[in-house]
Amino acid sequence: MTTSESFFDLSSRVAVITGGARGIGLAISERFARAGASVAIVDRDEEACAAAVATLQAMGAKAISVSIDVTVEAQVEEMTQRVVAELGGYDILVCSAGIVGRNAFAWETSAEEWREVLDINLTGVWLCNKHALSVMRPADYGRIVNIASIAGKEGNPKLGPYSASKAGVIGMTKSLGKEVADTGIRISSIAPAVIHTPMLDQVNQETIDYMVSKIPVGRTGLPEEVAALVHYLASEEASFTTGACFDISGGRATY
Repeated sequence: MTTSESFFDLSSRVAVITGGARGIGLAISERFARAGASVAIVDRDEEACAAAVATLQAMGAKAISVSIDVTVEAQVEEMTQRVVAELGGYDILVCSAGIVGRNAFAWETSAEEWREVLDINLTGVWLCNKHALSVMRPADYGRIVNIASIAGKEGNPKLGPYSASKAGVIGMTKSLGKEVADTGIRISSIAPAVIHTPMLDQVNQETIDYMVSKIPVGRTGLPEEVAALVHYLASEEASFTTGACFDISGGRATY
């Protein structure tokens, strides 16, 4: 497949994108398809998942949909086995599934709300990484990109569970990257600032305005801009990069 993304060719690769049915995940799925990858879109919304796969197939890509709950290990393990069986391998994992949670002060947040955000945003990412590595390690090749957030570095007020979960993703990625650094597997995370996706529907305007006010570029990011960075990190060219967190925040990140 000859495309503008051909320099980072993925034509021999199988990619799994969790949360791939919409927003950042969908933009990544479409870019990977244009680069020639076979794509498994993983999302708990079965209808959206099927629609996204239809879009990729219309582009000429080989694609399947897998509707699971990433917080349930048995389902993650089954998804991993299905990807290998139906697509013939498992080379790339992008963990984009996540929720923002309710905008609330800590003293207004219930333990159940805390656990829900941490389960999806952190435990779900860990489970997907764990089972992807079970396939990638014997093959001695893999690329994993975990979608964190600038909130994991800077902390956003009234988004404590979300900020904590994304900080956890950054720390976990650094740990896992070191664990497999002597192999052909590379694991990175990225820290976007606020990106213009349907997830913003979960956030009130006051919080959105606060987040944009912190961005020197002065606007929200685009899913396609995130997909471009992920594409490099998922490619063979990203061979000397692992255990790192990449800023894509319009200049907001201070470290």
